[in-house]
Amino acid sequence: MRFIADFHIHSKYSRATSEKTDLENIAKWAEIKGVKVIGCGDFTHPQWMKNIKEELEPAETGLFRYKDSSVRFILSSEISCIYSKGGKTRKIHLVVLAPSIEVAEKINGELGKIGNLKSDGRPILGLDAKELVKIVLDASSDCMVIPAHCMTPWFGLFGSKSGFDSLEECFEEMSPHIYAVETGLSADPSMLWRIPDVRKISIISNSDAHSPEKIGREANVFDTELDYFSIIEAIKTKKGFVETIEFYPQEGKYYGDGHRACNIYMDSKDSLKYSEICPVCGKPLTVGVMNRVNKLSDKPEGFVPENAIPYRSIVPLKEIIGEALGVGPGTKGVEAEYDKLIKAFKSEFSILLDIPFEELKDVAFSAVAEGIKRAREGKVNISPGFDGEYGKVKIFSEVEKREAIRQKTLF
Repeated sequence: MRFIADFHIHSKYSRATSEKTDLENIAKWAEIKGVKVIGCGDFTHPQWMKNIKEELEPAETGLFRYKDSSVRFILSSEISCIYSKGGKTRKIHLVVLAPSIEVAEKINGELGKIGNLKSDGRPILGLDAKELVKIVLDASSDCMVIPAHCMTPWFGLFGSKSGFDSLEECFEEMSPHIYAVETGLSADPSMLWRIPDVRKISIISNSDAHSPEKIGREANVFDTELDYFSIIEAIKTKKGFVETIEFYPQEGKYYGDGHRACNIYMDSKDSLKYSEICPVCGKPLTVGVMNRVNKLSDKPEGFVPENAIPYRSIVPLKEIIGEALGVGPGTKGVEAEYDKLIKAFKSEFSILLDIPFEELKDVAFSAVAEGIKRAREGKVNISPGFDGEYGKVKIFSEVEKREAIRQKTLF
């Protein structure tokens, strides 16, 4: 069975997360997006686990459903490990997948002895990342631990600010139990293929959504049986792991080097000329993902390993509609066009990836259909993100935008 999965999201109990992020809305938006298997997120939080036990019911092995929804939930949680190692402060985020509520509760029981699980859906623990792996696998060898957004400067496994230079440096003897890393929004597989440690394992992509509408910003496509163990096996072996769906990494918040407070952006070559110091204020630049990839890589740009899982890059549909109509993505006009397209074609992923252009033109505003086509073809221009600032995507020229607005007004 071919399906799309997004394993890493958050509940309303995580900081900076929408109050609407409950199980009902997660199921609703996963269906709108076209995501079949969605992580529940935050299973370490006691109240969220209570909600999970009360509102979800068992479906296929290791998966759960919300009422009559066709979406399936997989038990997942992100944990923040902050600790000192090798003379440096390390801040590593890890995603945990569990095969059952009993196993998840066993993990929670052990982690609750170390830190306060009630304070945040993504708990902060003073725990070495390798020790977390031990705790999780002691609960069940069927669990999986995946370094989250592995290149992000502050909280990624390979991050420039608080990460490591290799899997073994971080996880030591537990390294063989790390079967995958997560790209994060500021990296894509083509960047990570250049890093030797990453080529040994799988690369997955997830949304890290903090609101239901952000589900599926990045995702994974599988062709396996629909159950927990088949998914885990596909990640481990790459068999039945079809592709990943990616954000354009330049649109991510940490793609380039820079200092947001001084509005300074640089690519890695320019930042090296300044010794990675902001030329305006003299403080260190935030070294972005592309720079960090270059430092860890042993292969040139464009290198593709023999066993690489392919990927496709997308621009979220509301962003495309907003640019085509010359308005913000949260406006009523965008909502109306979005709802019309979802009603016609069932899901956002089908619209962005699969529906033939001629069929899109029959339903969508012409500039919207053209924008979807260009995004599929990679014909986008992006002002790269840096130091916590998202990049800005441009699909149309200013002349094309004015013409589209004129046509919309006439229409």
